[in-house]
Amino acid sequence: MKHLAVLGAGSWGTALAIALATRFEEIRIWAREAQRAAEMSRSRENSRYLPGFSLPATVSVSSELEPTLSGAGMVLSAVPSSHLRPVLLAAKEFISPEAVIVSATKGIEEHTLFRMSEVITETLAGSEQRRIAALSGPAFAKEIAAGEPAAVVVAAQEITGAECVQHAFATPALRLYASTDLIGVELGAALKNVIAIGAGICRGLGLGSNSVAALITRGLAEITRLAVAMGGDSRTLSGLAGLGDLVLTATGDLSRNRYVGIQLGQGHELTQVLAGMTMVAEGVSTCRAAYQLGLRQKVDLPIITQMHEVLYEGKDPRRAIRDLMERPLTNE
Repeated sequence: MKHLAVLGAGSWGTALAIALATRFEEIRIWAREAQRAAEMSRSRENSRYLPGFSLPATVSVSSELEPTLSGAGMVLSAVPSSHLRPVLLAAKEFISPEAVIVSATKGIEEHTLFRMSEVITETLAGSEQRRIAALSGPAFAKEIAAGEPAAVVVAAQEITGAECVQHAFATPALRLYASTDLIGVELGAALKNVIAIGAGICRGLGLGSNSVAALITRGLAEITRLAVAMGGDSRTLSGLAGLGDLVLTATGDLSRNRYVGIQLGQGHELTQVLAGMTMVAEGVSTCRAAYQLGLRQKVDLPIITQMHEVLYEGKDPRRAIRDLMERPLTNE
């Protein structure tokens, strides 16, 4: 496959395009805003979302879907979860039926509670026969663009589909593991953002490492319970797409979701926090969908429930932590 199309000119899409430039003869990035595409083309840099990293010569940027997607053997989605469906609806007539679709979007669609691969399947006509994969794992965009070593997971329903992407994307700095657990990989990718908000709240409240470690560990238990209830493999959540991504997002200084939690813990209003951010913190919208999934599956999600009350019901973060600690005692 010579041509890779990247939907989304945020930090993640740009970083992946830079990292994969040696693997494809041509990479085309689609940017929603014409002004953004023109600025990136002129400066050869994504100054808004990923400043300081030059676009390789083989990477081009356009705000037009048809030239971006024409002839692409692989299409990599890196748009926010709330934008995936409308972008695909606009793009589907230009996507080749033979193209492999790779979702690097981490989230759950709010009104349907669909995982991203399910949104792709429903949106693209005849996509039941397509090769659809999900890419996830502990990887900050800035470090990927810098060429620092990282390991991630690519999952598809058939192992051959996952291996196709694995071999196409592997570089000396990016190691991929193949999986057939789409459910586990996608839920791990989405729900870790909610737990990371909780970890940020702990820091914002001035709590120490004990509190953060407990929240991460019990948060992983929640993610695993829900994933297994929906057909995922518990072993997936012990790997890169589960534990690895959760630890990174809940503790790393580059984490947008952790930042949101820190600000909430320090007493700032959610609307104020989000208004001051240039990039999307997926955990905010995912929290509402995750809460609804827990109700649907009858799975106990105490941390996600408390985050839902903080984000959407105005609950004081300190009271949320207290309520978690005062729950009835149980076995691990």
